[in-house]
Amino acid sequence: MYDPSMRVLTVLELLQSREEVTGAELARRLEVSPRTVQRYVARLQDLGIPVEGRRGVGGAYRLKPGFQLPPLMFTGEEALALALGLRALTHLGLHALAPAAQGAGAKLARTLPHALREDVQALELSVQLDASPWVVGTDAALLAVLLRAVRGACGVAFTYTAQTAKATTRRADVYRVVHLDGRWYAVGHCHLRGALRSFRLDRMQDVSVLDSTFTPPPDFDAVAYLREAMPEPTAYDVSVWLACPPEGLRGHVSGWNTALTPEHGGTRLRARREHLPSFAAFLLGLDCEFHVENPPELRAVFAQVEARCAEVRSAPGQPGVNGVNSNSINGVGALKDS
Repeated sequence: MYDPSMRVLTVLELLQSREEVTGAELARRLEVSPRTVQRYVARLQDLGIPVEGRRGVGGAYRLKPGFQLPPLMFTGEEALALALGLRALTHLGLHALAPAAQGAGAKLARTLPHALREDVQALELSVQLDASPWVVGTDAALLAVLLRAVRGACGVAFTYTAQTAKATTRRADVYRVVHLDGRWYAVGHCHLRGALRSFRLDRMQDVSVLDSTFTPPPDFDAVAYLREAMPEPTAYDVSVWLACPPEGLRGHVSGWNTALTPEHGGTRLRARREHLPSFAAFLLGLDCEFHVENPPELRAVFAQVEARCAEVRSAPGQPGVNGVNSNSINGVGALKDS
């Protein structure tokens, strides 16, 4: 960064991102002398930007309170990162933000110089992001309420419907909000259970921020908590050989408690799974040969699936015959690897 004009703009960016920046820090960041920093500040003031200075030991600079400028410059990598991030929002289950992302993308394009604008347009035309079939849609407004509560360290009240239970009214102190394995979670202290708990956002309703506040634990790692808390002790150790290289399985196999290693021209999949029927359906949906090594219970599941398929083949094409819908096997390959 040796262009003086770029250094002047960098001074402005630093002043906008901080309440106050010392002259010594600016000199160190820009690799120039304090006198040169003074010239850069004077240049900004000549352009009508209200930079205020405090003289003496520990002297510092700041922008006049209340003054803000929109971003003045983006590098090529920053512009591409922003464009990709906007496109990826729906792949996090935040479909309601799609119009806002499109509007923000249009504003971004208008602020870019011609060369960068062409790069972003090329990205729009050339890059495809394939949405994972097991990403769970999430209410963006609900997420925004939770984020405000986390920022203010305020408690929340909500209605929660667990998978196998009736809806209950909960109060919680949410420490972090996490996107993991296709779902959004709120993690914090549950007042009903009196312990640390996680809540899926797609099962939360009527979220409101309370007046009560709390002190979150320092350096709380919500991802580590989820990874430790979610696997069930009844999970099966699965070992399956697939006639497909590991790179051909990326994006199709959940990374949750899963290891893929090359073996004999294919892939050895080792995983821990609690629900074997859905995992069997996932394997059937893959367009490759596979051999089950463990557990024996998985082979029993395939025997049950074979019996169901035989019923489907022999039953008339009407729902309700022999208790089997003739279309019930359709789409089995679209089930998530669970």
